[in-house]
Amino acid sequence: MSDEETTHFGYKDVKREEKAGMVADVFHSVAARYDLMNDLMSGGIHRIWKRFTIELSGVRKGNAVLDIAGGTGDLAAKFSDIVGTEGRVVLADINDSMLKVGRDKLIDSGRQGNIEYIQADAQYLPFPDNSFDCVTIAFGLRNVTDKDTALQSMLRVLKPGGRLLVLEFSKPTNELMSKAYDAYSFNILPRIGKLVTNDADSYQYLAESIRKHPNQESLKDMMEEAGFSRCEFHNLTGGIVALHKGIKA
Repeated sequence: MSDEETTHFGYKDVKREEKAGMVADVFHSVAARYDLMNDLMSGGIHRIWKRFTIELSGVRKGNAVLDIAGGTGDLAAKFSDIVGTEGRVVLADINDSMLKVGRDKLIDSGRQGNIEYIQADAQYLPFPDNSFDCVTIAFGLRNVTDKDTALQSMLRVLKPGGRLLVLEFSKPTNELMSKAYDAYSFNILPRIGKLVTNDADSYQYLAESIRKHPNQESLKDMMEEAGFSRCEFHNLTGGIVALHKGIKA
């Protein structure tokens, strides 16, 4: 098969049209214990990364926010509190299992009046042009088959002056940290996944998908090529995670 017909699923080459279904199977498998695994995998630090994302978003009362691949609703919950009754938050995820977990969690927390739940593909967002003041995607872009198409779709639905924030695993800036991170990701992480979710393979995929994701500078270039301006990134925890920001001119 040619490169145009295939893409990567972790370290495997698969047909482009098969990837979305394979990623869906991963998240169907882990949805019920996704929050617990996030806390165990990161030692709770993912909450700090998400808090920084909220702070950099510039979201204010009355804004409209789209959280793509929003999963179990961590960002959507905070945005709901900020935008208030005059604002709008859309929690979108391609995976219905994750979306249901997020919806139940947010309803149980008492947040529901200003939150909508939409099953959507990041590549083909079902919203009109210029709909949102802010778009976020946290730990989801690396799972998208065509990242360029997704970035262009995000740009389209943003209002002029709106911000895109991409929070994603990236490349550690220190060689020693990189080696330790690799050892953890490929030796310990799948074992935790096996113990907690009875699914080592999904966490093996997650570790591999991180290594296949574009590095900090490459993703910045992709955002600029998609049409975003004033693109920048912030390395968090030594570059294990990076937060990229771009503006729709």
